[in-house]
Amino acid sequence: MKDMPLTVRRSIELLGIALIGAILVIGNDIIMPVIMAFFISIVLLPIFRFLKKHKFPEIVAIILPILLVAIFVGVIVWFFSAQIGVLVADFPQIKNNVNSHLKSLSEWFSTISHVSTREQMKFITEKSDDLLGMAGKAASGAAVTLSSIFVFVGLLPIYIYLMLFYKDILLRFIFMWFKSDHHPKVKEAIYETEAIIKNYLVGLLIQVTYMTILLGGILLLVGIKHALLIGVIFAILNLIPYVGALIGNIIGVLLTLTSSTELWPVITVLGVIAVVQFLDNNILMPRIVGSKVKINALFAILGVIVGGSIAGVSGMFLSMPIIAVLKVIFDRTETFKQWGVLFGDERPSKSPMTFPAFRKKKIIPVKAGVEKTKEKD
Repeated sequence: MKDMPLTVRRSIELLGIALIGAILVIGNDIIMPVIMAFFISIVLLPIFRFLKKHKFPEIVAIILPILLVAIFVGVIVWFFSAQIGVLVADFPQIKNNVNSHLKSLSEWFSTISHVSTREQMKFITEKSDDLLGMAGKAASGAAVTLSSIFVFVGLLPIYIYLMLFYKDILLRFIFMWFKSDHHPKVKEAIYETEAIIKNYLVGLLIQVTYMTILLGGILLLVGIKHALLIGVIFAILNLIPYVGALIGNIIGVLLTLTSSTELWPVITVLGVIAVVQFLDNNILMPRIVGSKVKINALFAILGVIVGGSIAGVSGMFLSMPIIAVLKVIFDRTETFKQWGVLFGDERPSKSPMTFPAFRKKKIIPVKAGVEKTKEKD
């Protein structure tokens, strides 16, 4: 491939990206459970190795970590079902609060416009009927969506078990793609990929835990209703880079509005979320995950949007670890090194437009007190 003209090589790369994208779109129902199982199996590897080291049979050493994951997911499902039960029990009060908010909004809107309250209520009624019709159509496809979720969840433990059981075959398959001279680099890339996935996913699990405790606990002490539910929802949505925090704020405000007729709880919820998120972004999360995953914000957001359009919520959650793994691979191959630069956040200290040294692939350290990088001619 090195002997090919540059334009041909770039064309093949772009065609390869388009082909991969088409395969993901067409086969996302098959591919996404496999990718999810791969990441979970990487996280479970230390437990598997620990049990094997202590003379557990291989099958038992695989099944026990999977059971731990199943118990963890079961606890989360139980918590959400309990919280939804509380919401259902409070439905009459929620309905009264929503009507009160709508009435206040209608009165305020009447003061700044010539639209009467009666016309506003007529408009709201018409749009509510339209929304109910759309909800009915969505509900007709809910059975299909629900069945696909059950298939997804049912396949995960099978895939995880098989990946742990056949991991040596998978590793041999990877090594056989490369010449023996390149095996040390491949081995290094595999170890780094494993470390990045473990650090990132375990870090996210710790993040969900402390954000739920911090946010839910503070809101509970302040006296906000559904505090724990707001904390858990925000903590889980915050796993989706940039977009998730915005959605979490909106859901927190909506839950607060439905449980109170006053404005101060909404301001309190937004203030507490802002403080907890500041602590998370600037103090806690950098210390937990460290600097292993260095993806620039542009491609983090693009990854979330593309992942969501391809595979829905699971694609949004998996977008960051997938991009991180791709960056590890790209950084270790001369052919695709430029893609690793594109995904990363290592900005050159000088503009490549005026300094030709920063246009090349090979990197040399800059002669300065801090550790900067400079590309070699």
